[in-house]
Formats: sequence, C-alpha cells, structure tokens
Amino acid sequence: MTVPINVYNEKSLHAALKAWYAGATGQLEVPVDGYVVDVVRGHQLIEVQTQSFSSIKDKLRALSQAYHVMLVFPIARETWLVKAPRPGAIDRKPRRRKSPKRGRVEALFVELVSFPELIWRSTFSLEVAFTREEELRHYDPRRGWRNRGWVTDDRLLLEVVETRRFSTAADFAPLLPVALPATFTTADLADALGRSRRLAQKMAYCLREMAVIEAVGYRRRAILYQRSPRYAG
Repeated sequence: MTVPINVYNEKSLHAALKAWYAGATGQLEVPVDGYVVDVVRGHQLIEVQTQSFSSIKDKLRALSQAYHVMLVFPIARETWLVKAPRPGAIDRKPRRRKSPKRGRVEALFVELVSFPELIWRSTFSLEVAFTREEELRHYDPRRGWRNRGWVTDDRLLLEVVETRRFSTAADFAPLLPVALPATFTTADLADALGRSRRLAQKMAYCLREMAVIEAVGYRRRAILYQRSPRYAG
C-alpha cells in the first residue's frame, strides 16, 4: 500500500498549484485505490509534479488504467530570485532580482523520459503550467557549492500565466522546429532548438516512443530521424 505524502513537508509551489487546479469544486488529497491523489475534480484525477517524474511513474500507470488522469508540470517563464542576507551581512534586507532564465516547453522532456508511452492511453494527459515564481534562497557554501553557495529553500507561485495541454502524440508534433531538415540527428535538433544536445536526445527518445518521429538510419554513428509520415505535413 502506498504511504500518503506528508503534507507538512509539502513545498509552497506544489500546494499553490493544487489549490489553483482544485478551484472551488475540487477535492484535495483524496485516497484512490491505495494512492493519495493531489486533486480530484469531477471524474478527473490531477497530479501536480514539480520535480522528477520517475517517482510517480508507477502511480500514474496504475491509476490511468481505470481513471482519467492529468499530470501537471510547472515551467517558470519568469523567476524572481529572493536571497536572504548572508550571515554577518550589514544590510539585513533580502535582495530580489529577476532571473535572466526563461523556461521553455521543451524542458518537459527532461522528465517525460520516465514514461513517454503513457501518452498512448486515452485516459492520460499532461498539462504544462507556465508560471511566474519567486525562488527563495539562503547562503550555505557547504550545501550550495554547485550554485556559488546559494541553496534554494522554496518556490512561490505568483501567477499561472498560461497552460498547454498534451493529450495525444499529435499534440507533441508541433514542438519539432520548422527549420529541421527532412532527416536529422539530435545534433541538428539541438541546433534548431537552441538547446543542449542532452535535452535534444531526451526529446528525440520521447518523440520516437510516441511515433512522432522514426529512425531511418545513421549518419556516421548518430541515429538519423525523420518525422513520421502522419506528422510530416
């Protein structure tokens, strides 16, 4: 039996998105077939996941066999960094500045590699919630050495700017850049997206599992892909 999550350890962004999707009529933290579902709204189960998809793959696979399940994944289009004063600092006011980073929809493929095949189920859908957020940080050089000593404590939802629903494989096809050649490698995909090769590889894997693209050979040692005929137009 699945152990219910401890809502007292729940992060603010997750809690705020649950409330946003529940609205006035949804129910929060509902037991369903041995799992605790974030939101139940009508006949739909809604799961909000702000981090790794791998931790909920068994839950989604099980529940989507009998229920309509929507997975919500937030991507921050705008992030404000709020840094607490360093220990011993004279100025004790937090510093707030806008991050230059803007999240893009392709970021979902970093996590979707855990279960791209679920999109074939008519009972499963994925929704990206584009957000404005505040990210609260404090300085700890021992824990935050990867980020110049700064550790993220929490993420706060300021606004849901827009949502984008993916219910079928066809919904993912428009994410392929128009500028891609007829046959392409993940290096070509990375160049067309202006993103890393690693992300392009994850995206290609997901789209191949969804039959949006197909492997047609090799260029040197790199797999060569093309759009599947049904999405080539």
